[in-house]
Amino acid sequence: MVEGSGGGGGPLEGLLVADFSRVLAGPYATMLLADMGADVIKVESPQGDETRGWKPPVREDVSTYYLGVNRGKKSLALDLRTPADAATARELAHRADVLIENFRPGGLTKYGLDYDSVAAANPRSVYASISGFGTGPGRNVPGYDLMVQAISGLMSMTGDPDGPPYRAGISVFDVMAGNHAVIGILAALRHRDATGRGQHVEVNLLSSALTGLVNHSSAYAAGGVVPYRMGNAHPSVFPYEPLPTADHDLIVAAANDGQFGKLCEVLGLPDVPADPRFAHNADRTAHRDQLRPLLVERLAARGAVEWFEALTAVGVPCGPINTVDGGFAMAERFGLEPIVEVGEGARAVPTTRNPIRFSASPVGYRLPPPELDEHGAELRAWLSNPPSTEPGTPPSTPQETPDE
Repeated sequence: MVEGSGGGGGPLEGLLVADFSRVLAGPYATMLLADMGADVIKVESPQGDETRGWKPPVREDVSTYYLGVNRGKKSLALDLRTPADAATARELAHRADVLIENFRPGGLTKYGLDYDSVAAANPRSVYASISGFGTGPGRNVPGYDLMVQAISGLMSMTGDPDGPPYRAGISVFDVMAGNHAVIGILAALRHRDATGRGQHVEVNLLSSALTGLVNHSSAYAAGGVVPYRMGNAHPSVFPYEPLPTADHDLIVAAANDGQFGKLCEVLGLPDVPADPRFAHNADRTAHRDQLRPLLVERLAARGAVEWFEALTAVGVPCGPINTVDGGFAMAERFGLEPIVEVGEGARAVPTTRNPIRFSASPVGYRLPPPELDEHGAELRAWLSNPPSTEPGTPPSTPQETPDE
């Protein structure tokens, strides 16, 4: 560890991550690693990560998109087309425990930053690549989440049965691929602990999407069934959708016979679970058109919040359809403390809490999202000096109290 550097705790304390990624999947992955204690150096072009300019919305003229996935990092702006900056980037790669990148496959080869070149100088390197469509015939196709939502089939299943396909409200496959990258990196680090050698971890958005379609993927792969748009209905479970109440729709997810029995008990329909048409999930799914009106008629007697209280009290999964502010309010109600403030004073930024809780090595939030090249001078100075004999960690990171 470089003299004076301070880990902020967490299970990945002392791990150095060179982040050559941008936009969402890669930066989301490296933010999670930073939360868990890794020292992350965000390498940007002199123009910066594209998400810096994705406005609105903003916080003090800084893109909230950028703020949402870049806490805990130090920024180093490098123009890889210049020999000096390319050499600095290679030095960082040779010292790092983990390198993560989302250039088009082969795009870093000309800078000596491809996996083979980095591994030759740093055999312990865990090198993670995120692409849109892998390294085969799709290698030159740009990978954007919206494209993958379309190509994977997700959009064909999203929307009203008689309406057009819709995208999901978030970049779901970027987030999924970022999570898969973290899983792969952690597994490769475990392998390195056992063997002393790193390896190449590859993730692509389309493969993440297809595995992420879960039951729908299985319907096709194992059953030859092509899923279709059903609005908010579920193909295999009922009731598992929004149902109208006296004021707003309520999500009801009575996914097994016990939950359905309790639902009917609260709704005053004690005889319905004994009806052969509704006795088991497969029966209820087959006869949803007969069952739905019975449930809707009873739900009309009270509002969504009242039903939420009554049904959750007996263990029936349900919930109101909130806007995002309502989702945060519900998390506060449940004691999840969903917002954490990172940084101090004018640099303090409210961000969404890391969802992972550790009993012995809690996550921490050491640095606010960096300004472009904010740490460039100190990092260039560090990289210009010979590395220590210990695994390298960048210059001192301010200590923050770990999240308890």
